[in-house]
Amino acid sequence: MNRREFLRRALTAAVGVCTGSSLFARPLLANPAVGGVGPYGPLQAPDANGLQLPMGFRSRVIATAREVVRGTSFVWHDAPDGGAVFRVEAGRGFPSGYIYVSNSERSGNGGVGAIRFDWRGNILDAYSICQNTNRNCAGGATPWGTWLSCEETDDGSVYECDPTGVAAQIPRPALGTFRHEAAAADPVKRRIYLTEDQSDGLLYRFTPDVWGDLSSGRLEAAEVAADGTTTWAPIPNPNPSGGDAPTREQLPSAAKFRGGEGVVYSKGHVYFTTKGDNRVWDYDLAGQTTRVLYDDDTDPASQITGVDNIGATRSGDLLVAEDPGNLEIVLLTPDRIAAPLVRLAEGGRGTETTGPAMDPTGRRLYFSSQRGGPSQDGITYEVEGPFRRVSA
Repeated sequence: MNRREFLRRALTAAVGVCTGSSLFARPLLANPAVGGVGPYGPLQAPDANGLQLPMGFRSRVIATAREVVRGTSFVWHDAPDGGAVFRVEAGRGFPSGYIYVSNSERSGNGGVGAIRFDWRGNILDAYSICQNTNRNCAGGATPWGTWLSCEETDDGSVYECDPTGVAAQIPRPALGTFRHEAAAADPVKRRIYLTEDQSDGLLYRFTPDVWGDLSSGRLEAAEVAADGTTTWAPIPNPNPSGGDAPTREQLPSAAKFRGGEGVVYSKGHVYFTTKGDNRVWDYDLAGQTTRVLYDDDTDPASQITGVDNIGATRSGDLLVAEDPGNLEIVLLTPDRIAAPLVRLAEGGRGTETTGPAMDPTGRRLYFSSQRGGPSQDGITYEVEGPFRRVSA
């Protein structure tokens, strides 16, 4: 037995055996992605910010934990995690532009920070859009322009937040009480998909009674057959309390996933990651099937390990953040090539990459090193370069 297989078996034993599903059978590996050379070529030597980037790309630091964001009076939060970018129109004395929001995965005092930019990438303002919450891990953007911030605790909730900071945060108990990780909105079929950071977590979907209003609706969990066929069953009690069974235990037939992490909707598919087995999954909404898009066991290069947050670009490329892996953001292309896009230099060891999100122009990528920076409490970057608009 080689070292790699030994570690995999040890991890499987640690997280337990997934029951109620044959999800992990090899037939679900549908032409999986493998490591290779990406569309931007190899990474270059570390730049002045300690980032390795492809030729033609450059980086800058936009915020550092416990320091004032340049040009504002706002102190950036610790432990930056999931993030997203929102297009905004002119208002409040600012020109039009966009906003990057970032969760704070602090225990007992999490929340969400926001940085507003003009179209040239100049910082206009920074402020809080969510406070007094706990371990805000990842989340997801809604088509109506709000941010769903997810608490990664056993009694965690989802908070709907206004990126502009005008409206107050709103708890959304209809989306369930459990160890929330991330959320993704399907604007076509009008549903919200949710991952659960548990070794036997479920994949959920929420169908609002009225699209655009998350105050009420139906919460369901995925059931996946051996051939990948996926159906959905209602959760009896989305908000258990007292002696009630935890949400993930209320539906024995639900598929159990080994540590749900990021989730994103892109072009009729819901992609999500699981950290216990280093996989990227593909739920095809049209075919109603769930397949493994990437598994490091089937990739000779093991390009993606420690899978975590996931984002998408307009070209259909996926952005997979690592915790810790090689401390990279890996590009997973539509032609199933996994290639590093950004790598933190050796000084970033002990941290993880988080919150990858593209600006509306498609020219800038934002992300964080959760425990990087001078205080090792987090630092947030911008990477600008010739990102492609369409896949080859």
